[in-house]
Amino acid sequence: MSLPRGRHRFSGSIAGVGSSSGTRIVVGRWERSPLGAFADVMLAEPDGTRVLLAPSDEIAELVSATYRFDRVEIGEVTAQIDADTWRVRAPGLDLDFTVGSRSALGWLLRLVPRRLATAQGWTRLTDPVARLVLHGVRTRGTAGNDRREYYGATDLRRITGLAGTWQGRELGRLAAVSPEPAFGFGSTPERPSVTELVTTIDFPQRTGPGSH
Repeated sequence: MSLPRGRHRFSGSIAGVGSSSGTRIVVGRWERSPLGAFADVMLAEPDGTRVLLAPSDEIAELVSATYRFDRVEIGEVTAQIDADTWRVRAPGLDLDFTVGSRSALGWLLRLVPRRLATAQGWTRLTDPVARLVLHGVRTRGTAGNDRREYYGATDLRRITGLAGTWQGRELGRLAAVSPEPAFGFGSTPERPSVTELVTTIDFPQRTGPGSH
């Protein structure tokens, strides 16, 4: 089942980490969405190969139509939080990382009323600031298949360490998310972090003959 055309909102967290092995990982943990609660992983290998790890064909279809991947793998994906530790399990991936204190930007984000912070219009102000302060980050842009996407961030915390393996190989120690994985029009912050946010995606409306 594909999502109907129109506006859809996904509320949760995105975690971005780099590793000394060169693998860069972005984990989405969505508590509320049109598809229910789910987790997914976007992973860039050291050679630049982009992999989507998704829990179902339906979610893989949605994410791969919005972002760019060279390979898609379907299987159980979980992102459990135990105190300050995220435990992420997905096909070929075992990843644990620890979350530290709120950043200065995170404290600023907490000052903005949630209703304003997650409104599409607010991104007209936050997008130029994000580009300046966080290299590669965008809060609005054109996603795949003519979709418009908006990121309304409400908090930002630092990631302080990681451990894990990808396809049986050690990821190594925590590193910057660099080079940019290039999954879509914007990137996760270069400094490993967890962002709480609401993502809004506008699916284009049909026009002309055959419209409903």
